[in-house]
Amino acid sequence: MASTTIDIPVPDLSGKRAVLTGGSDGIGLVLARRLAAAGADLVLPVRNHGKGEAALAEIRSRVPGARLTLHPLDLSSLESVARLSDVLLGEGRPIDVLVNNAGVMTPPQRRTTVDGHELQFGTNHLGHVALVAGLLPLLRAGRARVTSQVSIAANRNAINWDDLQWQRSYDPFRAYSQSKIALGLFGLELDRRSTAGGWGITSNISHPGVAPTNLLAARPEIGRAEETRNIRVIRRLSALGIAGTPETAALPALLAATSPDASGGRFYGPRRWGHISGPPAEQTAYRRLRSFEDARRVWELSEELTGVPFPTDRPEGDAQAPAVRPAVERPAPA
Repeated sequence: MASTTIDIPVPDLSGKRAVLTGGSDGIGLVLARRLAAAGADLVLPVRNHGKGEAALAEIRSRVPGARLTLHPLDLSSLESVARLSDVLLGEGRPIDVLVNNAGVMTPPQRRTTVDGHELQFGTNHLGHVALVAGLLPLLRAGRARVTSQVSIAANRNAINWDDLQWQRSYDPFRAYSQSKIALGLFGLELDRRSTAGGWGITSNISHPGVAPTNLLAARPEIGRAEETRNIRVIRRLSALGIAGTPETAALPALLAATSPDASGGRFYGPRRWGHISGPPAEQTAYRRLRSFEDARRVWELSEELTGVPFPTDRPEGDAQAPAVRPAVERPAPA
């Protein structure tokens, strides 16, 4: 049986505003519940309103008095991202925590967003870039912690610079890897640019390891009529305690987003064999996430593709400097 005793403490978030994408099921729903239980005023932007309402009901049944607000958001639409940004900017309340968690995984056939981008790149990466840019004044006002959820898939494959939109040779998993590598590079670059420009934001990245979620389940809306063989294997590994559960897989992002021991420019994930499960800990960034030049290139391309610019402050120093500070694996807080 999978262990249910792995956990970490979460500091009191009373009076703080947190925004979490992808909070209506799976790992995101666990994150939403934990943030609400810690007292955060939680904003849940969701694509599917019905699932969002069900998530709110589930959280409130377990966290009486939870402070929750539902907003529409389709990360595959830059217009939708802009609408949410405008709503929250209009409210004017600083944001203390932003967790970029939502994602889509391996549509069998190439699909595009309404803006014409490959679906995984557009949703997992560009949508979150546009959200951070749109909310930047509120993130700066709150001196926010921004955590971007990547994947162990970011330790494989590469960014397909010559065919970024996968128009010539679509490969579902390679395109997924690319989206997570890009988001990781962006999350680390955000921390550097914030430090250089005095934005007051700390940004880090996390990954959940391996756990059974709906990412690989049947998803007719992306052309997957049946669940994949992989999800059946992952369920079995989870039951044996080898892979994680949604509860344990949420812990690295929870640690990265809330712990006073977590820092900007760092990478967090499960610490057991292969980093597929176990307590969360700081880890050395994957090789594909270490290039300063790749991070700069992803940042500038993302600004161009989203049409949402950031301030022009840029990190100073040697262009060959490492993209992240050296990191060592550390045990999770007791």
